[in-house]
Amino acid sequence: MLDAHAIVLSPLETLVLNLSLLAIVAWSMWKAESSLDSGSSLTVLALMALFAVTGRVLLEPLPNVQPVTVIVLLVGIHYGATKSIGVATLVAIVSNLVLGHGLWTFYQALGWALIGVTGALLSQSLRIGEKISVPRVATLSFIAAFLFDWVVSISVLHSIPLESLPVYIMVGLPFDLAHGVGNVAFAAWLSEPLSEIMSRHSPKREVVVAPVKSST
Repeated sequence: MLDAHAIVLSPLETLVLNLSLLAIVAWSMWKAESSLDSGSSLTVLALMALFAVTGRVLLEPLPNVQPVTVIVLLVGIHYGATKSIGVATLVAIVSNLVLGHGLWTFYQALGWALIGVTGALLSQSLRIGEKISVPRVATLSFIAAFLFDWVVSISVLHSIPLESLPVYIMVGLPFDLAHGVGNVAFAAWLSEPLSEIMSRHSPKREVVVAPVKSST
């Protein structure tokens, strides 16, 4: 019996299919966020993690191109270091349940956590007034690609000697560059819309009005 499982897609067709699925996820996430009450930061973090995991899995045919680095950086900017570390670790674990889990998962979580912490530390510098600066985020995202990849490269020291690490890193430079270029594209696409979503649900925006005691 023939069905959709018998159809073999070309790499280009697979990429188009995956990009279409990612667009559906992005649209559904946007619709879900619009119905949330202000201050629902944990729900927004879950949506960000879901989008990051889905993007990484679906874009796996493109070597080292995925939205995780930019999303974790934005989470660090808007929600701080602790929550960005949580999102980074969750994304690494969940996505690797599909892509392959192993010792490298720890180093990927560590690399993305460092990106989130960097975003938190530089959060004021990455804004112009109250708005996110897309060029600054894009620049940092490009640099972050190399930082992340080199942190993950440390994992090879479990199987090769230290003196071979520079050669290993040099061989991987084209993949680092692809990661950096991809990050710039994702920063241009995602920085403003995701920042608006996270800003709407940031705990810092919650205002508590205390009752005014009448003087008698």
